[in-house]
Amino acid sequence: MKTIRSSQKKRFPSPGSSGGAVGKGETPIENKDTPEPVAGTRVTPAFVEPVSERFPALEEEEIVLTYLAPEAKSVYVAGAFNAWDPEATPLKNMGVGEWVVRLMLRSGRYEYRFVVDGQWIDDPEAVQRVANPHGGFNSVLIVPLEVRTSIL
Repeated sequence: MKTIRSSQKKRFPSPGSSGGAVGKGETPIENKDTPEPVAGTRVTPAFVEPVSERFPALEEEEIVLTYLAPEAKSVYVAGAFNAWDPEATPLKNMGVGEWVVRLMLRSGRYEYRFVVDGQWIDDPEAVQRVANPHGGFNSVLIVPLEVRTSIL
């Protein structure tokens, strides 16, 4: 009776190899799904659709910005999320000088500033800020990607 033993060793590609783990006497397995590139042509990687396009609800999050200005007549927020338009996003006066706006933003990093009675103002509650080209600072808002594994 003849016994055939197969090696249980896992083979990993060596650095600089083409990635195939083919030993002596073995034939490589061809991938029939991917056509061979034609000599002299550029191979472009397959398009990967962004998460925001595949699952937009996963990336949008309600962000609430508040600003305390008891004497103000108008408060707006301008930033990367509204093309820095100083009149696009007004805050609502909730009384006692508290101004509030609710924004639906996708995950990412946004710079912004408040515009109080026509004057550009830093957000005193911002955790991060960066210098802007006008000699002042922009506040930084980070909207994390919220993972909701229950629907995946």
